[in-house]
Amino acid sequence: MLELRPNCECCNRDLPPESELARICTFECTFCADCADNTLKGRCPNCTGNLVVRPIRPASKLVKFPASTKRVFKAEGCAAE
Repeated sequence: MLELRPNCECCNRDLPPESELARICTFECTFCADCADNTLKGRCPNCTGNLVVRPIRPASKLVKFPASTKRVFKAEGCAAE
């Protein structure tokens, strides 16, 4: 099950579970659409995998399967590999 991390690793923008702006790689690194598209050019800076739209977990499932509250943020910012 996906962690649904709460923020962009690059700019720290909030990305709630229902956000259509969240992008993830296969390791669940999480970025906002702006950083993913413009800064990272669609590639994860951690694993170099592609970034895709994160699925939205239905609100009814969030009670039993809540999103993560652990924030991952690179204060130095991110850059494409």
